[in-house]
Amino acid sequence: MVTFQINGASRSVDVESDVPLLWVLRDELGMTGTKYGCGVAQCGACTVHIDGRATRSCVTPAAALRGRDVVTIEGVTGKVAQAVQAAWRQLDVAQCGYCQSGQIMAAIALLTEIPRPSDTDIDVAQCGYCQSGQIMSAIALLTEIPRPSDTDIDAAMAGNVCRCATYVRIRAAIHEASRTLGG
Repeated sequence: MVTFQINGASRSVDVESDVPLLWVLRDELGMTGTKYGCGVAQCGACTVHIDGRATRSCVTPAAALRGRDVVTIEGVTGKVAQAVQAAWRQLDVAQCGYCQSGQIMAAIALLTEIPRPSDTDIDVAQCGYCQSGQIMSAIALLTEIPRPSDTDIDAAMAGNVCRCATYVRIRAAIHEASRTLGG
């Protein structure tokens, strides 16, 4: 039995000590916002905060949770979280490729309305599979460094993989969130 704080509530789970936090969250607690990506802490889709630090849940054993404070994408709150989430929406960061048929239909509609669209006319939002991990890492970064440079952002986000390569939008969203926070 492991007891820890999850999104502000004390929870106890009866799992083997080596079960990764990711599976505790998804299978035991029904919290599916944290995603499985690679299982080896290389992609960042499973990022949560443990005691305020961005941590890959796919390689964090249940035994390491005892007495710790875990926050998932479902539980992020506060000024930094709100700024990051708003910037993600404003800059249409979420993408992937899963919904290409829908994107094709949207492109047809756009081109019907605007035959020669500018870059700002084109909205290419896609699935967002990696976004919970990206947002959790961005919140941790802005909590630690309210006015990050591009180098700070690249270093903090280096472990998060986006299958659509929206890294430019992600960086722009982090800068936007920083500005919103007064950074």
